[in-house]
Amino acid sequence: MSTHNDTTAKDKVLLSARDIVKSYGGVHALKGVNFEIHRGKVTTLFGENGAGKSTLMKILSGVEKPTSGEIELDGERVTFSSSSDARDHGISIIHQELSLAPNLSVRDNIFMGREIRTRTGVNFAEEARQTRALMEELEEDVDPMTLIRDLRLGQQQVVEIARALSVDSRILIMDEPTSALSASEVEVLFKVIRDLTNRGVSIVYISHHLEEALQVTDYAVVLRDGRITATAERKDIDLGWIVRNMVGENFDLGSPPTGYAFGEVALHIEDVSVADEGGSGASVVDHLSLEVRAGEIVCIYGLMGAGRTELLEAVAGRTRLPITGGRVLLEGEDMAGLSIAGRIGRGLVLVPEDRQRDGLVPTMSVGSNMSLASIRSFVKGLLMSPPAERELVGQSIRNVHVKTAGAGASIKSLSGGNQQKVVIGKMLATNPKVILLDEPSRGIDIGAKSEVFRLLAENAKKGLAVVYSTSEVGECLSVAHRIIVMRRGKISAEFGPDADKDDIMAASGEAVVA
Repeated sequence: MSTHNDTTAKDKVLLSARDIVKSYGGVHALKGVNFEIHRGKVTTLFGENGAGKSTLMKILSGVEKPTSGEIELDGERVTFSSSSDARDHGISIIHQELSLAPNLSVRDNIFMGREIRTRTGVNFAEEARQTRALMEELEEDVDPMTLIRDLRLGQQQVVEIARALSVDSRILIMDEPTSALSASEVEVLFKVIRDLTNRGVSIVYISHHLEEALQVTDYAVVLRDGRITATAERKDIDLGWIVRNMVGENFDLGSPPTGYAFGEVALHIEDVSVADEGGSGASVVDHLSLEVRAGEIVCIYGLMGAGRTELLEAVAGRTRLPITGGRVLLEGEDMAGLSIAGRIGRGLVLVPEDRQRDGLVPTMSVGSNMSLASIRSFVKGLLMSPPAERELVGQSIRNVHVKTAGAGASIKSLSGGNQQKVVIGKMLATNPKVILLDEPSRGIDIGAKSEVFRLLAENAKKGLAVVYSTSEVGECLSVAHRIIVMRRGKISAEFGPDADKDDIMAASGEAVVA
């Protein structure tokens, strides 16, 4: 039976970071941060991209060292020489960007670098048994020997979580753990979090899904421009409190642009079917038809597995799941037989869901990434025209408002929101007629999300046809003129911009909480 003294002991400060400063040359990422982690509680860290959240977590997990300041663990001062050192002290982190080896199995990824060894070698059977148990705990039916590259993004995120859970941690830092998870997978993760905290494990939770994060928060901390701007217990906060302290009083995701008439049909998806990659003969997109006009913004809403990603990828010409029936017409021209590059050349472009894997080249600069899709426009004969490329890159950076030290900066130096704007800017630089965006706000903060939707609205007013998919119902009710709900590969409903949130969710098959 619990007692008041037990509760107080459980709730005591386990780790305290005091006056943490982190400087990179003349840039101050953290400016005297004081941050506490309570035993057996969830501390949620809110903040825009670039606020310093990831820098602080890297310091707490031993990836980086502070310029000044100190960390106390159990009341004693500690310093971490590496992430392994922090892990030895019981601190683990699930990074926002997946760090899995795609050519290795689920089992090998979970036990990489800490294999279970016997006198005769690695005990692969025990590793597989523990992997299977971890995946069962997370309610994910994945064989331990499945290669990571054969899993969908959400399943890869679950493997990343399983790897962190496989280490007996006292403090577990979760940086955007649900960014690629379905609603049911999020519920499972929350059950795991509650189980961990009941066992005394402390969680630091970072998420741009604000309403979702409120479900598990015990303590909330807001970081803005490298400083802590607000702290509170869960009972004292709501969504408005978070947004006000993150981005200020006057904020919204925007509304559908008005004051102009739509043009002719730009994109015609006619009776399109896409086969399930499992080889079952079923269709993940089933005889779907949709028209989008120039200047129109259409949102495709649906749960994980509804077929949103498969539809957009097939329309854009990605061959992983080719169209098995129907046609895609761009301003009346059939796109059959055209590659991704061919469709980009005609004016049909895609911003993919996974920007790290499919949208960016991490070894290249901001400028090189930005110009990649338009490279043919400044090639003359066998030579490139550097002045033309510089002009295009500079204009694109200004158009999409990328915050960067310059075109030559590493793409990895940008925040998630600015990386996403580079991917969008890269595709807009091709002067498309139709832009498809798969979960364009994945892993970016509420301020960057607002900028992305504002950017889409600006381009729609210039005549661009915009189609974006999302699993967040609130995003449907931002800039879309029309909301298409997908369920099991078909269109289950269509709504206007004044739609009711519960009606949209019900049409997708999602349970509506009273």
